[in-house]
Amino acid sequence: MDKRRGFTLIELLVVIAIIALLMGVLMPALARVRKQARAVACQALLKQWGAIWTMFCDENNGYFSNGQATWTRGQWVVELRSQYQTKTEILICPSATKRLPGGDVWGGPHNTYAMPINPTDDVWSEGGEEPSFGVNTWIYNQPGGGANYWKTKDSPGASNIPVFADTMWRGGGPTPEGTAGEPPQENGQWIDVSHEMMHFCIDRHSGGINMIFMDWHVEKVDLKRLWTLKWHRTFNTHGKWTQPNAPWPAWMNNLPE
Repeated sequence: MDKRRGFTLIELLVVIAIIALLMGVLMPALARVRKQARAVACQALLKQWGAIWTMFCDENNGYFSNGQATWTRGQWVVELRSQYQTKTEILICPSATKRLPGGDVWGGPHNTYAMPINPTDDVWSEGGEEPSFGVNTWIYNQPGGGANYWKTKDSPGASNIPVFADTMWRGGGPTPEGTAGEPPQENGQWIDVSHEMMHFCIDRHSGGINMIFMDWHVEKVDLKRLWTLKWHRTFNTHGKWTQPNAPWPAWMNNLPE
């Protein structure tokens, strides 16, 4: 009678090599799918924020909050807390769910930042929140805040006016150039709160961030496009960083124009 013959060592090694090759091909594809899934989930959360901002404005004659808290960039948290406090998970982009390992209060491309529970606190403590979204502080209805503030949702060109987006801080008020308009020298660079555009210029979703605009549509915004958005009423959307030979930091050179 014929004897049953098992796999030889060489055959087993060939099978293992084939499996390893397939894994090498499939893993990057699976990683891309996971990234895309997180980006889609992030946009879904921002759509919920669109509904929250809409309700707030509708209850306040079309105006945004006044931005008068001790920390202006985070004033939205206090004003809108009643709208999300039973579902705080909507504060966090699925691609940025944990604090930086060093305990820094600011966040990063894939990290949350620290938000005190009380607007009179300067530092985070137990009971605080850890979001990874932030507001364009130029939308605020600041009394005596100047002509650059949008104040109301009923503003011209609403489809190009940022309201809320992926950030590494509570929010920011970017300018076309200068300290508040400079791009970071590396992905996730933190200098201080006055470097406003850096709060948003982070590579969180394959070269961009997700953002909700004043007409309440949500889309991914490539990082170099941030300087073409109408952050405030007199923001120059054709400034230094929109020119063909703009001196971008090295890490941004290969990002889409």
